Amino acid sequence: MFTGIILSVGKIKAMSPKSGDCMLTIDVGKLPMEDVKLGDSIAVNGVCLTAVELGDQYFVADVSNETLSRTTLATAVVGTPVNLELALTPNTRMGGHIVSGHVDGLGEVIDKKPDARSFRFRFKAPDELAKYIAEKGSICIDGISLTVNEVDGSVFSVNIVPHTLKETTLGKTEIGAKVNLEVDLLARYMERLMQGETAAEPSDPVTQELLQKAGFIQS
Repeated sequence: MFTGIILSVGKIKAMSPKSGDCMLTIDVGKLPMEDVKLGDSIAVNGVCLTAVELGDQYFVADVSNETLSRTTLATAVVGTPVNLELALTPNTRMGGHIVSGHVDGLGEVIDKKPDARSFRFRFKAPDELAKYIAEKGSICIDGISLTVNEVDGSVFSVNIVPHTLKETTLGKTEIGAKVNLEVDLLARYMERLMQGETAAEPSDPVTQELLQKAGFIQS
């Protein structure tokens, strides 16, 4: 588990094909590696990866085809900058929100404008994720815990303050770029709970009928 508070911007040092998928070597930048052990989880642009080899300034991780098919790591190249965060410990400050490192889908930057000293970004999420994104709710973008400012269908906006622009990859992210999105875990669990006794049956989308059955809408 993670909080979405980025500790370092590293970069991809090497990409090695491996029996149909690949291994990544990540230059960790200023990420503190003193207490990292083999098998520990490290979030790379919001993707939870397991360290299988460690060095003073790098780690190596396997990346499965499942991960490649669902994240921006599929289009990454040597030199691509990445946001890095170590996994939670009992002493970690919870400055962001609970992040699993399991990417739900890819979003796209559709607008980026200055707003005083900050920048306001607008993203287009996949339609199937729109129901999980709420105004003033939390969302994780490329591993960064952010607050949603506005929502319009599957388009949402966030405000990026100067510190976040400087300390993450968002400072150099331009219109048209793809980003990893992870929606709030609470929204996903709420949807599942609303299915009640039907949860063991094949999944159905959230409909007005389902909301009525769960008591959220009065007929």
